[in-house]
Amino acid sequence: MVNDTSISKQLGRLNDVGMVRRFWLVVAAALLAAVLVGSTTHSITGAAREGDQQVSGAGKTIIEGGTGAPSYIPVTTVLAFHANGQGGDFECLALAPTAGSGAPESGQFEVNAMYVTGKVTSVQVSGGTATLKGTAVVTGLGAGPSQDFTFTVRAGGPGTTATLVVSGLTFHEILLEGQVKID
Repeated sequence: MVNDTSISKQLGRLNDVGMVRRFWLVVAAALLAAVLVGSTTHSITGAAREGDQQVSGAGKTIIEGGTGAPSYIPVTTVLAFHANGQGGDFECLALAPTAGSGAPESGQFEVNAMYVTGKVTSVQVSGGTATLKGTAVVTGLGAGPSQDFTFTVRAGGPGTTATLVVSGLTFHEILLEGQVKID
């Protein structure tokens, strides 16, 4: 026989089980929300940390003043780089004309004057300027293994500037084509 007291006890147990389930459901939802908010916050604010800054670019430049006095032969470069707080890569190929600046062929940049290929070991960003430092193998002008280099570049497209210091030489460059991004 079923009486009111036994029905009341049974309903009390069911309510307890339902409350426990509801409690764990709320806990699980709260944990899921915390994980989602945490991952979103990292992607939004993480870039402000020094190690998370991204620098990348590629393009064609011209070296200001070319080879310098006395001949002032123009020099163009093709460069590409990417780096963040964990490192990166840097490539720069300098091309000079096949003939002196007075010859009709002087606009044909086919002579490999210098090639710099290296690993970026540090990145510093201040405003719209990034400084990449590392070690490179250099062929041609300033040739040698394990040459320290510093590459300072401003964010932007054609007209932006960059400076490469390697093998005791300094090259001031103007971007003609391409893009530099600093995030």
